[in-house]
Amino acid sequence: MTKVYIPGSVEPRSSHYCSPHKKTVAPIGVAQVARSVAMALVFRVVMQIVGLPLSLLGWVLSIITTYLPHWKNLNLDLNEMENWSMGLWQTCVIQEEVGRQCKDFDSFLALPTELRISRILMFLSNGLGLLGLLVSGFGLDCLRIAERQQELKKRLLILGGILFWTAGIAALVPVSLVAHLTVQEFWDETIPDIVPRWEFGEALFIGWFAGVSLLLGGCLLNCAACSTRAPLASGHYAVTQTQCPDLKGTADPKV
Repeated sequence: MTKVYIPGSVEPRSSHYCSPHKKTVAPIGVAQVARSVAMALVFRVVMQIVGLPLSLLGWVLSIITTYLPHWKNLNLDLNEMENWSMGLWQTCVIQEEVGRQCKDFDSFLALPTELRISRILMFLSNGLGLLGLLVSGFGLDCLRIAERQQELKKRLLILGGILFWTAGIAALVPVSLVAHLTVQEFWDETIPDIVPRWEFGEALFIGWFAGVSLLLGGCLLNCAACSTRAPLASGHYAVTQTQCPDLKGTADPKV
């Protein structure tokens, strides 16, 4: 079919004509993808750097709590120069003239129920904390062992966090149990007022701090392990405006 042009009319533009104000759709640049990946990696590394030392601090404090003979303190009103303290392993008395004297418990079965439970749980907390440090240490991103087995390192990190959770709970239960029984005995109305009452010792506060540190450390490690890496920018597009260098500053062609 023959095309007919009328003088003075504008020639129809071809399909490949480039408009000065034409808008095209282009994918997001590589810089934004790299920035997203860097932020995800920084988040993972920070969580690991904070979580592991916090768990290590809680584990060390739980060991100190286990062997510290200050779970309960007793101050005698009749003799202010003599102070008693009790732990999981021994009872100590501090006198100004004689000094500090401690005596170990003779038998495990002769201990009160709360002290026997506390011994078992604190041993469990110490063992789980040590195992959690070993397991989560191999799952750190900064460790170059098994770099290509990222799924294995992720599972090790999650397992270490769960172990720290269990260790934290095992440390919080005995100190909370002893504290609860101490409060009950302190406000027991059946005991005469002249009888001295046991009070909280320093080991209880250290044990609470140790348990919370283990729980927080485990949470941070699990957050670092479960955080997904930044995905690729597939399906994301940006609208850009292009101009034709050939027609910039010129009028439309006419016939």
